[in-house]
Amino acid sequence: MRADEVIKALGLQQLPVEGGSWAQSWRSAECSAIHYLLAAPEFSGVHRLNRLEIYAFHGGAPVRMLLLHPDGTVTEPVLGMDLGDGQRPQVAVPAGVWQASETLGEWSLVGTVVVPPYQDDSVEFGRADELCAEYPAHAARIRALSRA
Repeated sequence: MRADEVIKALGLQQLPVEGGSWAQSWRSAECSAIHYLLAAPEFSGVHRLNRLEIYAFHGGAPVRMLLLHPDGTVTEPVLGMDLGDGQRPQVAVPAGVWQASETLGEWSLVGTVVVPPYQDDSVEFGRADELCAEYPAHAARIRALSRA
């Protein structure tokens, strides 16, 4: 399938500020879940949640993530199915970790579960200048994946 076909089949809508397309697939008092699609050259801009978010790879190309941890470490896991190449079908992002992601191909479809459920006031979008000062060795990747 093409990205536009996936968007139509799942009823995805553009996600303002962060980028990509999404639709909520589940919501309860305990958690919320979405389908999330990135079509090149879109990317998920740097942001962090004050709650746990678990990503699961569903299809298309692998997704490279950028995770900026509060202790100063930086990781770049790749969501995908090539386990021999180090890709993983699931990645958990703890509360308070800055995150961004990009497709490594034409498009990628993932699902996320947020615990407790996502609320509009649970997300903060990163400012490139501040994050580059905090993680200077990763400034180029931060700038490439920042919207502010």
